[in-house]
Amino acid sequence: MSVRVRRVYEPPEPDDGTRVLVDLLWPRGLAKDLARVDEWPKGLTPSADLRRWYHTGERPYEEFRGRYEKELTTPEAVELLEHVRELAAQGDVTLLTAAREPKTSHAEVLARLLGH
Repeated sequence: MSVRVRRVYEPPEPDDGTRVLVDLLWPRGLAKDLARVDEWPKGLTPSADLRRWYHTGERPYEEFRGRYEKELTTPEAVELLEHVRELAAQGDVTLLTAAREPKTSHAEVLARLLGH
């Protein structure tokens, strides 16, 4: 089992396994057939308030991560996270995001929680 994070704009690779888009909105300018997204659990995305807070100014990633992990304790998020965990138990999973810096994005937080 492996979980990794990639930008959704990168071409799919054979070892991606199940491709899971973890953004709330569909990536701008990307055709759905080219993205080859298998799952799109919108309930795993950060809240609008948290996204705005993080993207306005220089906010520390560690604080964002803590706030986001707290959001992931809602029943819907717990259920969706467990579903992705089950997918990862069956094979490789690639978390896809349009974030310019995936290593400091919510996708990386999810990957860490999934055992990345």
